[in-house]
Amino acid sequence: MNQIVSDFVSCRNHIDSFFANYRIASLLKQSNIVKECGTAPVAVMRFIVALVFTGKNLFRYLQTAQSDTEMGKDTVSRFLNSVNANWRKFLYLLSATVIKEQIRPLTSEKTPKVFILDDSLYNRNRSKKVELLARIHDHNEDRFYRGFRLLTLGWSDGTTYMPVSFSLLSSSNEKNRLAPMREDIDKRTNGFKRRLESMTKSTQMLVELVSQALGKGITADYLLFDSWFAFPATIMRLLDMKVQVICMLKAMKTTYGYQGMELTIKELYRYVRKKPGRAKVLASCVVTLGTKDDGTEVGAKIVFVRDRSSKNWLALLSTDITLADEEVVKLYRRRWDIEVFFKMVKSHLNLAKEFQSRSYDALVAHTTIVFCRYIMLAVAQRNTKDPRTLGTLFHARCDEFRQTSFAEALLIVLALFQQGLKEFTDAASKQIRELLENFIAGLPALMRRALLIPAFERAA
Repeated sequence: MNQIVSDFVSCRNHIDSFFANYRIASLLKQSNIVKECGTAPVAVMRFIVALVFTGKNLFRYLQTAQSDTEMGKDTVSRFLNSVNANWRKFLYLLSATVIKEQIRPLTSEKTPKVFILDDSLYNRNRSKKVELLARIHDHNEDRFYRGFRLLTLGWSDGTTYMPVSFSLLSSSNEKNRLAPMREDIDKRTNGFKRRLESMTKSTQMLVELVSQALGKGITADYLLFDSWFAFPATIMRLLDMKVQVICMLKAMKTTYGYQGMELTIKELYRYVRKKPGRAKVLASCVVTLGTKDDGTEVGAKIVFVRDRSSKNWLALLSTDITLADEEVVKLYRRRWDIEVFFKMVKSHLNLAKEFQSRSYDALVAHTTIVFCRYIMLAVAQRNTKDPRTLGTLFHARCDEFRQTSFAEALLIVLALFQQGLKEFTDAASKQIRELLENFIAGLPALMRRALLIPAFERAA
């Protein structure tokens, strides 16, 4: 019986292995996420990470007979609402560890590594009193929602995407903030700093997130983002940090220097010479973004490509003018990785759905834990060279949890049966084992598979 239990491989084993391999307990301690009372933070963290795979929310899971945890909802609430926890540092440390120890050794040095930055709607449309709740404009649907802007910085080697950091932005415009910030919070805490940060502009946070990532030892060859952040001033600040940029451009009043003229992107497209035929790359040219304080001009390459969804064109900017036009397009395609990431965390990992807290600290903690789940699945996929998508792996883990519950129930029945035999008979251990084997042999195949009976038979 003990052999069956020891041989049983479940989703909990994968989570425990991930926590052990990447020293989650140590990373939590370094991030000031420490035990204040009751249960150790790493135990609460492990419990919350595993919760999504059960198919239940916190309340329903704690009410089930299958729950083997000794912690209650108050323990989880204290963990999530801590104002001292530095969740950004934890995510930086975790992603840096995984990239250094797991991803980079499997990636050729010649393969370009990229940062990817984008924002997504963090929807709390039914809420009214969530701290720092704001009216947020959704670019995709061109309408306003209640919630936050989730500004996310990720890292990719072309095979594996890894979330590195994020900022949960409210609004820099006080008129758009629907709920105020807590007044009783200590201004020395990490929670207060995150709240102030939520009211800054996204372009400012973009530079800050990249700067912090570089400070944690996470490096990349290029930074990718879409047209919503493609301002010359922002790009030049990134260049001062030695970060090369590849981004989409949109038709604005912004002008670029070309052959002694200042032209908008539309005017520039009309002016440059087009390639003949049905080429994907229509044209390219080198322009001037601006001038540094020392008078040095900052150059960039603009590549015009054919828009497959319409008869129009798209413009990409690269601060690395040595890149070939096709390479610029190829690298920018990697930005799709972050779109897949957003789809995964929202559809499968319960982002903005799992805990309906009004605390800004809890929102930040929950988002970090969701990102941790994604990293765990990405590592599992990379380790096994699994051709399945992350969504498929997620559902496989959920199935493992359900199978675990069923198997554990059968094991309890068998344990009670064994105990009853010992109490009401004088049979020896060998005789009891023979009786159990005969009993198991008569079980339906479904039950025997759930109990990993082949493993039991090998041990016998």
